[in-house]
Amino acid sequence: MAKESFDKEIQFLRMLSLTSGAYNRKQYAERLGISVHTFDKTTRRLKEIMQSVADQRHGSEQSKEMTDLVRFQYGESAEPLLLFLFRAKSMKETEVQRLSVILHTLQGSALTAMELLDACCADLPEELALPDEKTIRTDLKYLEEVGVIRKEPSGRPYRYILQQDVLTKLTAQEQLELYDFVDIMANTQVPSVQGYLLRDSLKKAIAASYPEQEVTEPFIYKYHYYSRILDEAHLYTLLSAIRQCKRVQFVYFSPKKPSSYSSQNTNPRFEREAGGHSNQILPLEVVYDHQYGRWYVIGYQGRRGFVKFRMEGITQMEELDAVSAEYMHDLKQQWAEVSRFSWLVDTAKTITVQARFFHPESGQRNFILDRVRLQGQWGTITPETEHTFLYEIRVNGTTEIKPWLRSFGSSCEVIAPHRLRQEMIKEWKEISHYYESVREDVQLSDHDEIE
Repeated sequence: MAKESFDKEIQFLRMLSLTSGAYNRKQYAERLGISVHTFDKTTRRLKEIMQSVADQRHGSEQSKEMTDLVRFQYGESAEPLLLFLFRAKSMKETEVQRLSVILHTLQGSALTAMELLDACCADLPEELALPDEKTIRTDLKYLEEVGVIRKEPSGRPYRYILQQDVLTKLTAQEQLELYDFVDIMANTQVPSVQGYLLRDSLKKAIAASYPEQEVTEPFIYKYHYYSRILDEAHLYTLLSAIRQCKRVQFVYFSPKKPSSYSSQNTNPRFEREAGGHSNQILPLEVVYDHQYGRWYVIGYQGRRGFVKFRMEGITQMEELDAVSAEYMHDLKQQWAEVSRFSWLVDTAKTITVQARFFHPESGQRNFILDRVRLQGQWGTITPETEHTFLYEIRVNGTTEIKPWLRSFGSSCEVIAPHRLRQEMIKEWKEISHYYESVREDVQLSDHDEIE
């Protein structure tokens, strides 16, 4: 995925999606830890990217304001508004030029690395530096890893050919069915970025068979957590580090901090205090929270032991040295034991939570029981009466399970522990207070009552 860091743009787009353009330029700049001038420069850059993507898809159209991306199109998340950054900035311009020449050259026949090197030297623009053999082999390895090309089953020197079976071996109807599957999975599962990119490639292939029909838009989705897509920029770096048993280094901005980014000044006269903290960890696991649309990375940090970071606060990530596979395996086993009863990533003291759930009215599908069975993890369900059932689970603390229990509203009653029950009662009283009349002496007549 991303071969070039774009932390500043990620944090800007996340703030834009969360605030829907409610901040002014100065407030955005302060939150990002950059100057207003840098903010304006970043905005112009993103608008240029957005316009170039729009031109590629729909032909030239009038430029839109950045805030229009998130303010008026919530129902169109089948075309994720924040994804264009991945399309436009996942590689440097020189890499894009070079890979384009390689893929275009492979359209005709299978070629060796040296033949592709000759093609790049002949076809690349004069202002670009000519690649060497090592660079071309690195590009071919990357394209092979992402499934764009494959080696032919022959001896050395290896010959490479385009991996386009989906275009050459599937009928138009089969391509449509594959598109529908990829479309659904990309919009409902995580990670999703690569699914969206595959979906766009299929859409272009299908357009050749159905040039005048809109056959690829049968579904409309709405996903509330647009910013989760942005965090996938770090996901593949972390997964690669975990596979290779490598440590990583990054600057972390806590969600509680007023800023989410800090400019990297090269002039010490203008250096400002960074709001983030530098961290080095050995990543062990990546966890996704479906309830809040958040990514977490679990790592080991020497004297601090096991640590947890929300990926939305990670910037300037770099890979470091590797550790032994045995050491990595031991740490993973230790974390598995520590997090054995974690609802998500909590490592507090293990306690038993008991709750009573109420069935919906007779004649309705028992969606309460279905949801508890689906989401209740390792908890046990015990029928109690005709109208209720009991749910019991051991968890590390109540912080993470509480929002899930609260989401059932009046269909759930917490029984134990007593402290959690009292917390839930207090919260529901606060919520009911929000809906009380502002003036106690207001009386509605019969025709003014709200049903």
